[in-house]
Amino acid sequence: MYFIVGDIGNTSTRICILNKKSKIIKSIIFDTKKIFIKGYLRKIFKKLLKIKVKNKILFSSVVPLAFKCIKNNLKGMSLNVIEIKKLNLKKMIKINLKDMSQLGSDRIVNSIEGKKFKNCLIIDFGTATTFDIVKKGVYEGGVIAPGVKSSIKNLSQSTALLPLFNLKNKQSSYGKNTKDALNAGFIWGYEGLINNIINKITLNWKKNYKIILTGGYANLFKRFIKKKAVVDQDITIKGISKVYVELL
Repeated sequence: MYFIVGDIGNTSTRICILNKKSKIIKSIIFDTKKIFIKGYLRKIFKKLLKIKVKNKILFSSVVPLAFKCIKNNLKGMSLNVIEIKKLNLKKMIKINLKDMSQLGSDRIVNSIEGKKFKNCLIIDFGTATTFDIVKKGVYEGGVIAPGVKSSIKNLSQSTALLPLFNLKNKQSSYGKNTKDALNAGFIWGYEGLINNIINKITLNWKKNYKIILTGGYANLFKRFIKKKAVVDQDITIKGISKVYVELL
C-alpha cells in the first residue's frame, strides 16, 4: 500500500506519496505560509487521497505552528499525523549530542539517509545553509551558516538602494552595476564560505567522505565546490521514508 510523508521547512513544504518500495510516485511542493490559508490543505490532500494510502502520515518539521495546523486540519479526514521526533530515532541513528532537541528534524532524517555511506557530509542550501557530519554511521554535529536566499532578502530589506535580484551562476569579474556587484558578492562570498567550512570540517579526515548537496542552490554551487560532491534533492524524503518503514 502507498504511504505519505512530508517535510515542512521554513520556506517551503514538500509532501510525497511513496509506494511499498519507498519510491516517490507523486510530489507536491508549496510555500509553507500557504498552510495557514483556510481550505488550502484540504485541497492538497484531496488530490493526494485519490489513491488508497495508509492512514499514518509522517512529517519532518522545523515549523511547529505549521505542523500543528496540518495536524488539526487532517483530524477530520481520519489521518494520524506524526512528527519524526515523537518516534524513537535512536533505533535509526546514534546522535552524539547532549541535547537532541536542538537538532532540526530535517537534519536528522538527512543524516539517517546519509548513514548508508558510513562517512558523509551533507550540505543543505535551505533557509539556512547547514553542514551535517556523519562519521562511522554516527551523527557527530554540524555547522549552521546564513542561507543564500534569506541573506539576499534581508540585505534588500535592510537597505534603501540595494534591490532584490536573482542569483546568476556565472561571475567572471567584479560588477560594473549594482546587480552584478551583488551577484559577485554572493557567488564569490558563498564559494569561499562553503569551501572554507568544508576544509575546516575535513582537515583531519583520513578517509574519503561522501559530500551530498541538497536544497535550492545545490546545483548552482556544486560547480564551485573544490571537493567531489553529488546532488540529491530527495535525501530528506528518503530519510523520512526510512523512518516510516522502520518505526511505524
